[in-house]
Amino acid sequence: MSSRLKDVAARAGVSVRTVSNVVSGTASVAAGTRRRVEEAIEELGYRPNLAARSLRAGRTGIIGLAIPELHSPYFAELAGRLVREAQRRSWTVIIDQTGGEAEAERRLLAQGGERAMDGLIISPWALDSAELAAAAPGTPLVLLGERSPHGVADRVAVDNVMAAREATEFLLAQGRRRIAAIGLQPHLRNGTAVLRAEGYRGALRQAGLEPVVEAERAVEALHRADGARAMAELLDSGSVPDAVFAFSDELALGALHTAHTRGLRVPDDMAVVGFDDIEDGHYSNPALTTVSPDKQQIAERSLQCLADRIYSPGTAVPPQDLVVPHRLVRRASA
Repeated sequence: MSSRLKDVAARAGVSVRTVSNVVSGTASVAAGTRRRVEEAIEELGYRPNLAARSLRAGRTGIIGLAIPELHSPYFAELAGRLVREAQRRSWTVIIDQTGGEAEAERRLLAQGGERAMDGLIISPWALDSAELAAAAPGTPLVLLGERSPHGVADRVAVDNVMAAREATEFLLAQGRRRIAAIGLQPHLRNGTAVLRAEGYRGALRQAGLEPVVEAERAVEALHRADGARAMAELLDSGSVPDAVFAFSDELALGALHTAHTRGLRVPDDMAVVGFDDIEDGHYSNPALTTVSPDKQQIAERSLQCLADRIYSPGTAVPPQDLVVPHRLVRRASA
């Protein structure tokens, strides 16, 4: 005979309501209690009747995740964490990519509005807050990244200004003074590069150094090839930097490649710091110093925000603007 909700409650020593809250994610449960319930679920092999539960509640048990690039290591790692956390809530995640294109973002938002999904987590690169609200009226929505929600939806992000400032200050503390930046993206509207540039420039000015336009390199995308090209441009400009802060690890890895092919020693001749803490950076040569956002917290807090909206649709709670921690991980490149 299959186990029932009350069997799990008895095994964990909690109420049936508490087990239901853990399974559905409808309410916050203390970590210790959640752990006992999850252990009881595993021991008893309990599986909720998702179809019946969703039918009664008028929900599908499906959420959407819209990210700009599936092949991006950062977004791939984040998506993996989001899927694992969603599975703990017995949710199915449909993942799609937008390419950062406005029409693709509108299409995915509209799908949520048609109730194909119970809610949507999206990292928007093209649409502004007003367009996001208009494209998905009434859809539980969580924004990832720098798009300011302005009361439209919950948002989960890293403090990119502070993170970039700390990365630049780290290089300054090593005595680096010709610090270049790779990763400006004036063609995008999501604001991440703008904020990282702000932090980089602020640290330089605090140290009495005026930012140099020639030391800041714009890129089309945040990929290795873009980083390699930007580093080549810097070296060909005649003013070789003694450090580079790249706005993504992929850019940093491309920059490392060009530095090696040009005969520069990293970090002796030039230090390199990235952003994202992707797995590739652990195994580059030299291993990459980077800003590490707490991806696990991004996943957990995004899903909790979504659960709060899905299970309490009529609750008049203002949208949250959540900032997750980050840390500078020092490795061999700086």
